[in-house]
Amino acid sequence: MKRKPLKIGDLTAKFPLIQGGMGVGISLSGLAGAVAAEGGVGIISTAQIGFREPGFDENPIETNLAAIGKEIRKAREIAPKGIIGCNIMVATRRYEDYVRAAAKAGADLIISGAGLPAKLPELVRGFGTRIAPVVSSLKSVSVILKLWDRHYQTVPDLVVVEGPEAGGHLGFSEETLETLTPAAYDEEIRKISARVKEYGDRYGRKIPVIVAGGVYSRQDVAHCMDELGADGVQAATRFVTTEECDAPESYKQAYKDEKKEDIVIIKSPVGMP
Repeated sequence: MKRKPLKIGDLTAKFPLIQGGMGVGISLSGLAGAVAAEGGVGIISTAQIGFREPGFDENPIETNLAAIGKEIRKAREIAPKGIIGCNIMVATRRYEDYVRAAAKAGADLIISGAGLPAKLPELVRGFGTRIAPVVSSLKSVSVILKLWDRHYQTVPDLVVVEGPEAGGHLGFSEETLETLTPAAYDEEIRKISARVKEYGDRYGRKIPVIVAGGVYSRQDVAHCMDELGADGVQAATRFVTTEECDAPESYKQAYKDEKKEDIVIIKSPVGMP
């Protein structure tokens, strides 16, 4: 079935698909540019984005900040009319500088999770960059919506809901991951969507809700959009083994060789499963 385009403010993606940000060096300009050129939303991860650049070992943060602009420019060369964004973790040291660097470099969209991006509207003020928090529960989306409404008189341009099957820094305990059923989380997504609509109606705006985590097949997309009413999906792992992905071939091959029993849950650098 033909899907409606994804509208993010005045931006329109032909396909309601966001390629999720993957660090370190997995989703850079090559992958993000390719996805954007085909009509999706390409996302560059800023996590240690400059690790292959000269001077990184001596001055990693400044090298990373310079690399943000470089990668966005390279992605634009691949997709001059495409939507190019950045995924920037709140847990990043000097987070504010990363956001400003991405906005200054012309990022169309900043997706921000691994913590609550409470000050994100202030950091992109004066730029045309759209902003999207990553949430995992009704509680977290309610907190961010209330904060942005109260302090900045604004709402997100997009909301990304990352479920328990998403990679990265998620707001779930290990116990929750083991006990939360798909049906129960589907209901949570519906509640999140209703709360987002409530705030969108208040501002006279349509705020798209994007579902992420475990989106791998056409059936997964249909479930998110047709059954849960999402405006689009975010997928990341599905792109890793593509030719366009920025990861080394050995990394891609490790994915291809993997068996189900090889997949385990680990603690991320910020202590989340």
